[in-house]
Amino acid sequence: MNEDPIRLVTIGRMFRRRRRLLTVLTLVGALAGYGTSVLFPPRYTASASVLLPGQWEQRELLTQVEIATSSAVIDRTAAVLGWKGVGGAELRDRVSAKAADGNIITISGTAESPERSQQLADRVAQQLVAFAERIAGRGTDSEETTGPEVLRQQVEETNRRITDLAEAADPGQTVESVQARTALEKLRTTLAEAMKKLDEADPATNKAGLVVMGPATRPTGQAPPTRTQLIGAGALLFLLLSVIGHLTAARMNRRLRTEPEIATALGSAPLGSVDVPAERPAHRPQGRDPRAWIRRLLDLDTRWDVPTPRTSGDEDSRRIRYQRVCARLKDRAPGTRRLLVVVPDGDDIARRAAARLVTEAGNDPSPASPGGEHPVLRVVEVPVSRPLLPDRDTESGALVVLSAGSWTAAELAGIAGACADGGYEVVGSVVAGAVRTARPARPADRPADKAPALAAHGHATGESE
Repeated sequence: MNEDPIRLVTIGRMFRRRRRLLTVLTLVGALAGYGTSVLFPPRYTASASVLLPGQWEQRELLTQVEIATSSAVIDRTAAVLGWKGVGGAELRDRVSAKAADGNIITISGTAESPERSQQLADRVAQQLVAFAERIAGRGTDSEETTGPEVLRQQVEETNRRITDLAEAADPGQTVESVQARTALEKLRTTLAEAMKKLDEADPATNKAGLVVMGPATRPTGQAPPTRTQLIGAGALLFLLLSVIGHLTAARMNRRLRTEPEIATALGSAPLGSVDVPAERPAHRPQGRDPRAWIRRLLDLDTRWDVPTPRTSGDEDSRRIRYQRVCARLKDRAPGTRRLLVVVPDGDDIARRAAARLVTEAGNDPSPASPGGEHPVLRVVEVPVSRPLLPDRDTESGALVVLSAGSWTAAELAGIAGACADGGYEVVGSVVAGAVRTARPARPADRPADKAPALAAHGHATGESE
């Protein structure tokens, strides 16, 4: 597992090297959001306001909100609307209410068209007002008359009877008649006071009736989530999942990066590292395999988690690295005339480094040195999935050349096993890394057309050393 911390430069490198893949996945997410919007038809929401005059406490407002979304109001609304296939249970999921400032209850209705959403909000508001009037005893239905109203009617009838009794009493000034009229007036006063206390105790009489503050406004736009929001959410979701997937894969990367780890996996001694100038592939093989074509199109055959190549020195410094590797190889296998250079198939950096090693070994400047001349190298590319080397001929050993951060320990162990199976002893390993070459500075007093000739002359001089 790679323990390197994830930095912003890593994410930026991912977007730069995998921009085609990330773009395609983002478009796929947008198409998924569009498909979701097709499956779920658009919805429209309209709102109607109901005013509650008088003094209302917060808990009383919350009670009215619950009443607005109760089955007593919603079922009556469904009966009044008469929409086919839509009952109270379906409308209950489409209606919501909330208490706003100023004793106002906002009722919202959601439907598949602006006209239906406006109609639903208006009907729910009207049914809420009608239900509140029935509770307060101001309804028009005779069977819905409440107990306090019946009591008031009986008190009025009693007052009329008292008046009749007072008029039928002896109009004289006898003591009995005066006492009778006084008792009747006391009874009338007592009844009036009782009704007054009853009215004060009834909360429905202390507040005026609910009022609908005009019809609901017909909506002009869809209720969220809209089609545009679903498309954007799908694209963003797929992009985030792609980034997380890339970072997780990089975090779980088990490819070996350092020379000691690579040498341990191969069971050989490290002979050093060499630099290969980074360059774009000139021509990629145009195979007929559609999977290979898709990988090239989406840049899947390009490693994104490899750091940007560092800047290398001049050509002489790179040649010195190759010569040192050849010298160590000569010391490691003295008297060996031929070696097989094993390169993993598909490792372009290692292939170029191996070709440079063959060139440097063939240009041994001192064949008469005490250690002898460099061994003759022959490059062989082996597939990592099923490595297989040719039978041993004149080569007495194998030199493995590979790039850092490209292969796992199991893959390198397979290459080492293929070497042992072919009868080759792994005499060492060389790690190749891509570098950026620094452009030579052009002298200000030199003509531009002579610069290439001078550069070529310097390169030739270096090779003659």
